[in-house]
Amino acid sequence: MLPANRNRPLVAVLGASGFLGAAVTAELIHAPVRLRLVSRERKLPLPASSAETHLADLTDPRAVRDAVDGADAVIHLAAHLPDGRSWRAPGSESERLGTGLLDTLARSVRGEPPVVVFASTVQAAAPEGAPLNDYVREKIAAEKLLREATRNGTVRGISLRPATVYGRTPLTGATGRGVVAAMARKAFADEPVTMWHDGTVERDLVHVTDAARAFVAAMRAPEALSGASWPVGSGRSVRLGEVFGTLAELVAARTGRPPVPVVTVAPPDWADTTDFGNVHTDPSSFSAATGWQPRVRLHDGLAGVADALSS
Repeated sequence: MLPANRNRPLVAVLGASGFLGAAVTAELIHAPVRLRLVSRERKLPLPASSAETHLADLTDPRAVRDAVDGADAVIHLAAHLPDGRSWRAPGSESERLGTGLLDTLARSVRGEPPVVVFASTVQAAAPEGAPLNDYVREKIAAEKLLREATRNGTVRGISLRPATVYGRTPLTGATGRGVVAAMARKAFADEPVTMWHDGTVERDLVHVTDAARAFVAAMRAPEALSGASWPVGSGRSVRLGEVFGTLAELVAARTGRPPVPVVTVAPPDWADTTDFGNVHTDPSSFSAATGWQPRVRLHDGLAGVADALSS
C-alpha cells in the first residue's frame, strides 16, 4: 500500500487533462488521497476543493520538480500531441516527456521512494528485431530508465502497456484522438469509414475507464508490480473491419441515415509496419497481481463514443 503522509498520500497525475488522464482523475477524486493534477493547457471541471491543480510545461525540469515534490505516488500520462494527425510524433519534446521527465523525477526524489506508474504502450512488447517507430522506441527507453531507477532504490517504478484505448472520458466527455473516435467522426460527417488494410487486422480495444482503473490498481500494488512492465487490455482482439462496421451502424441509428460504407484506401506515407500487424494482449498476469478486470463490453463502449459525438 502507499505510505501515509499527512494522513492521506499525495498522488500527482501528470497529464491530468488528457484523454486517459481525465479518466484516471475521475477514479481518484473520491479516493482517500490528496490529489495534485498537473496539465499543460487547461484545468479539469472538478468539484470545489477536490484537488490541487498545477498548470505546467513538463518539458521544463523545474516544472517537473515542482509537480512531483512531496508526492507519494506519480501517475505519468503526459504525452506530446503536436497535431490532430498522430500521437506517434518523434522529436526532442517527446523525449523530454519520456526519458527526460523520468530522469528528472528520479533525480528529484528526497526520502521515501515514490510509486511511479508510467504509461507505455503494448507495442513495447514487440519481439527483438521487430521494426519499431520512434514513439515505441522512446517508450522502451523510458521503461528501461524506470527499471534502473527502481533497482537503484530511487523509485518504485511500474510500466503499464495499454492496448488501444478508446471510449468516452467521464469528466470531460472527450473521445480522444484514437482510431475509434476518428472513424466515428467520419461516419457522423457522412463520409466513408476508411481502412489501410482489408479489415482483418486485429486490435485489442480497452475502454478508457477500464484503463484508468488499471493505473489506479497498479499504484496501489507496488509490492507486486514494481520493476516490471505489465500488459493491460481486454484480452480479446477483434477485427477492425468489424469494429468499423459496428460504428457505422451505431452512428446511423443516431443520424437516421443509412450506414456509411467501410472501405479500403491506400495508406498515407507516414504509416509504418505496426499499422498492419495484429496486436493481442494477455492481461492475466496483471489481473492476478491486482485483481483488476476489464468491465466495459466493446459494443457498450462503442455506443458511448457514438452518443458522445452525437450530442
